Amino acid sequence: MPEIYTPAPAATGTWTEEEIRQQPNSWIRSLNNIASIRSDIDGFLEPLLYKHDLRIVLTGAGTSAFIGEIVAPWLASHTGQNISAVPTTDLVTNPMDYLNPAHPLLLVSFARSGNSPESVAAVELANQFVPECYHLSITCNEAGSLYKNAVNSDNAFALLMPAETHDRGFAMTSSITTMMASCLAVFAPQVINSETFRDVADRCQVILTSLGNFSHGVFGHDAWKRIVYLGSGGLQGVARESALKVLELTAGKLAAFYDSPTGFRHGPKSLVDSETLIVVYISSHPYTRQYDLDLLAELRRDRQAMRVVAIAAETDAIIEAGPHILLPPARHFIDMELAFCFLTYAQIFALTQSIHVGNTPDTPSANGTVNRVVQGVVIHPWLA
Repeated sequence: MPEIYTPAPAATGTWTEEEIRQQPNSWIRSLNNIASIRSDIDGFLEPLLYKHDLRIVLTGAGTSAFIGEIVAPWLASHTGQNISAVPTTDLVTNPMDYLNPAHPLLLVSFARSGNSPESVAAVELANQFVPECYHLSITCNEAGSLYKNAVNSDNAFALLMPAETHDRGFAMTSSITTMMASCLAVFAPQVINSETFRDVADRCQVILTSLGNFSHGVFGHDAWKRIVYLGSGGLQGVARESALKVLELTAGKLAAFYDSPTGFRHGPKSLVDSETLIVVYISSHPYTRQYDLDLLAELRRDRQAMRVVAIAAETDAIIEAGPHILLPPARHFIDMELAFCFLTYAQIFALTQSIHVGNTPDTPSANGTVNRVVQGVVIHPWLA
């Protein structure tokens, strides 16, 4: 099937912008590939999924870990499988807390480069701790250790993303969303596949097109000094990734926080002041949505923040009572699909803020203290 999206040229001349714009194409390319190798995927997965005591752990470091946070709640509910998310950065330091030798394990590892020390070590520790251990490596780099090790292992399956998703920019953009979509298509093919996901890709393409050359930003260019992203359920993982993008691309010049709308009341709301921007991701689930709207109205009544912006797929009087963004019209999206739309806005905001504070988005950490592939990690052998 021919590609249906033509990304606009990067007005900023950066890899980061180009990688944000290429996402709709990359998603469909990856899901088309998954459809073409479906029998191979099923041949690996189906025998495992029949094991009644199978644990499926989604893992990665940094942004790659947030993939699990975003998709695990919905996947667990939809499939009925025991699916959870644990970062490699936790697995490596505390394997005894997360790796249970009494249960078969499928470790699903996400990685852009596949060379992060924790990513490789997590696989080795899982094999060491769990007698019946299997691996699904979803990665963007065929030259990475994670991919090469999976290809050469009897207990593993390697799923490679399109080459362009091995982002050259510092921050992960097309890599996270393409691995997200691919994981969903692997475990929930009836809901997420190359046909159904075109609706998501189309909607996000409209968002990208509507923002032109990104010069007007997403929420304006006010002099805020901190931003808070709020989301419920898997959208809290989206909020966390949104906050990280701001921290990464502004090198901490804009402080960023995240929480759930209900959790924010329990102390974290103390950080709100007249220089704070708050963004609330509004759930599409009618039950959860009530809680999101309650806090949205409360934050606006408080009049403490500089601005409280709602991003939603469907309108409401509470949403329209203040600053808001309504997604382009489309069929009803579940939150798992909305996540891709919300991340698109968050990535563009982080890019424009990076430029606004005088950073170079592709290399925002001028002093090199933070690197595209993490450095300085010492992996200590398990001594027990």
